[in-house]
Amino acid sequence: MKRKKIAALLTSLALMVSLTACGGSGDSGTAGGSGDDAGGVSDNADNPGGTGETADSVYSVDELTVNIWDNNQLDGLQKIADEWTQESGVKVRINVITWNEYWTLLEAGASGGEMPDVFWMHINEAEKYMSADMLLNMDDYIAADEDIDLSNYYEGIAEIYSWNGSQFALPKDHDTIALLYNKAIFDKYGIAYPSDEWDWEDYAAAAAQITEKGAADGVFGTAMNTNDGQDGWYNLIYGFGGELLSDDKKTSGMDNENTIKAMKWLADEIFPSMPSQEVMSDTDPDLLFQSGLVGMMLQGSWMVNTFYTADNASDYAWAQIPYYDANGSGACDEGERVSLYNGLGWAVAKGTKDPQAAFDLAAAFCSKEGQIRQAELGVTMAAYKGCSDAFTGVFEGMDLTPFIAVEENGTLILHPYSRYTTRWEGMFTTSLVPAWKQPDTMADVCREAARQMNEILAEE
Repeated sequence: MKRKKIAALLTSLALMVSLTACGGSGDSGTAGGSGDDAGGVSDNADNPGGTGETADSVYSVDELTVNIWDNNQLDGLQKIADEWTQESGVKVRINVITWNEYWTLLEAGASGGEMPDVFWMHINEAEKYMSADMLLNMDDYIAADEDIDLSNYYEGIAEIYSWNGSQFALPKDHDTIALLYNKAIFDKYGIAYPSDEWDWEDYAAAAAQITEKGAADGVFGTAMNTNDGQDGWYNLIYGFGGELLSDDKKTSGMDNENTIKAMKWLADEIFPSMPSQEVMSDTDPDLLFQSGLVGMMLQGSWMVNTFYTADNASDYAWAQIPYYDANGSGACDEGERVSLYNGLGWAVAKGTKDPQAAFDLAAAFCSKEGQIRQAELGVTMAAYKGCSDAFTGVFEGMDLTPFIAVEENGTLILHPYSRYTTRWEGMFTTSLVPAWKQPDTMADVCREAARQMNEILAEE
């Protein structure tokens, strides 16, 4: 990780003169997470990577704080950070904050408190922070860094974190969707395991069989609630040729005829094999699956470690996401297997005390070398193209090739987003509930959702 380049240092000196502090701190690190599973601070935070005495640091800070929201990624990211510490002499403290508290704390920091130096940015929130001038403009830093070339990352991810022609976060990762199933349930009821040859009709048929045979045990074939967008019904919409949002981000696609076709098929063919909406609202489908009450479901690659470390992990397996046999050929033809994908970004607070140090840490995570390490350590799949293969071999005994295979034989659709993504996605949580309860209302509910969504888009 060659971070000490003369050009970069000259850029740092020039930019440090022009940047003023707005709450970022090189010695902060008190925003520890809460919750037994989702929050915490790295065990190595007091002295990560050693003392740094072996490095002749050219930075003006001794420590950087980093905020993330996924405890499953902490250990691997800390190892990468520790390696950077050995080179830079700058310690790295990684705090894990629960998802809801993460954005509350970040917004508070942006409003006059302390922001972390480096932190994750999400597609749903990025535009708000970029447009508010709270993130470091990375253009000059990227230009001076020989290891960062935005063309090397998956299409669309860098653009998520671009505003008015400038870059405000580096691509951290990307994800795809696969079919997760419980082999013990399929074995118990004598049903063949899912395969990469399955289309959606195969999925529906197996879900119905599990539901019928498991009725006495309270077992359902599948689960998916209104919140399961990227790892649920969004994939059906795009697989059936519909869309959620127009390419210009001005119009909802919920009233698109192919969208309605997909949602009606979901209601008619899949809903009868799911727990009630009330049950899935009270108990997350992930927990229903881990409790042995659901036979299979769609899930994203970011959740692999959760299921790998679960009590019954040996029963869990993955297959490629089913395809929609649009032409009736009986085989998966081009464009018929669709997976949504997304990617986080590594952002830097505009008011960080040492912009060059903070950028260099983000760049260490996002360089080709850092992205390969991320995959090797099982953190997540890489945003850098061609660097994710190692990820599939990290979790011994669990075959993760379906997540990579869909990139080769499927169609990846970038998670739709706009300025107020959280508003219209949040609207789905309640507006679609009537259709989940009364499937015959799906078409009307989708059209009403489009109307509400268009009102939100008109304000952007």
